[in-house]
Amino acid sequence: MLQVFPVEGLPEVRPGDKIGELIAAQASLEDRDVLVVTQKIVSKAEGRIVAVDPTDASAKRRLAESEAVRVLRRRGDLVITETRHGFVCANSGVDLSNVEEGFAVLLPVDPDRSARGIRDALRVLAGVEVGVIISDTFGRVWRRGLTDVAIGCAGIAAVVDLRGERDALGRELVATEVCVADEIAGAAELVMGKSSGYPVGVVRGIDPAAFRESSVRREIVRPPGEDLFR
Repeated sequence: MLQVFPVEGLPEVRPGDKIGELIAAQASLEDRDVLVVTQKIVSKAEGRIVAVDPTDASAKRRLAESEAVRVLRRRGDLVITETRHGFVCANSGVDLSNVEEGFAVLLPVDPDRSARGIRDALRVLAGVEVGVIISDTFGRVWRRGLTDVAIGCAGIAAVVDLRGERDALGRELVATEVCVADEIAGAAELVMGKSSGYPVGVVRGIDPAAFRESSVRREIVRPPGEDLFR
């Protein structure tokens, strides 16, 4: 049975804080739990906070462009960019919500590495083997609304390849690759919410076969040569 619940009691995260230590002090974890940690607190802990003039309407756009390797689309102050990680998203992931006025939060430099660091800390401090997903909120092509997706992971599959297996009627699957990390991130967001103040969620009951070393950048980000829309 799948269980999803938030980690309560976490303090406000500041630059230099150790996310793994904060979680270990508050959460009762079990082996094969998956922790979903919002990008915002990871970026804050890693010092990915920059000053931005709130009176300058174009300041966020310039900051987004400075974090991009390519600008794909523009509409007013909104830019759709490709980040150094390979993510295609709005404004390079630059976020002004839940941060003091006059500052913006940037994406972690290496979210996969961030996830590994949290997992390793919990192994030492809590004595558990868990998966860790760093999540962020993305829009989706052709669909309204936002959802949380994985931008980094460790100890849990990013993608499970079902090609070659059989469906319920015995037909061979030829194109099915399941983005498990995104599914888990979306499930955790249901209890974390956008304004509830819970930056970490725990998903319990994931299939043990999904626990393995993985990388969002290596497995989820589609190479440009395979991308029909970039």
